[in-house]
Amino acid sequence: MDILALKLWSPYWVGAGIGILSWFTFLLSDKPIGCSTAFARTSGMIEQALTGKSVKNQLYYQKFPAEIDWEWMFVLGIIIGSFCSANLSGEFQLKWLPSRWIARFGLQVFPRILVAFLGGILMGIGARWANGCTSGHGISGTLQLAVSSWIAVIFFFASGILAAYLIY
Repeated sequence: MDILALKLWSPYWVGAGIGILSWFTFLLSDKPIGCSTAFARTSGMIEQALTGKSVKNQLYYQKFPAEIDWEWMFVLGIIIGSFCSANLSGEFQLKWLPSRWIARFGLQVFPRILVAFLGGILMGIGARWANGCTSGHGISGTLQLAVSSWIAVIFFFASGILAAYLIY
């Protein structure tokens, strides 16, 4: 059996793997696993490319420079790894609307794009406000026993349950 071709992986094995990855991340870089700062850096790079203005003058980008760093490459690796996993398992397919969305809201694409876009904006604002994203708090913060991360994770799960209840 080829483990890379599995359609479903055990969440226990995957969780253990993420924990080990987190250990190595701390050991080798002394930094926590997280993703949201990479998206903020990307927005700075896009702003600079479109406007030609230096984002280095903005206070936020003085703390988090708009440049490619290890975290940005980590997010790229997540995207590439997800694609490879879906491809190897035979599950890869391009589609605008998930079947659950169609069952609940119908076949209109624009509302799905709008909801995804607005949800992404809210997630970004929340990640900056909470000083970290779900992976940063949920993996790295709880691993460090940070009280703020445990509180954040409780609210992530509660909000996810509420949103799923309201939508589905």
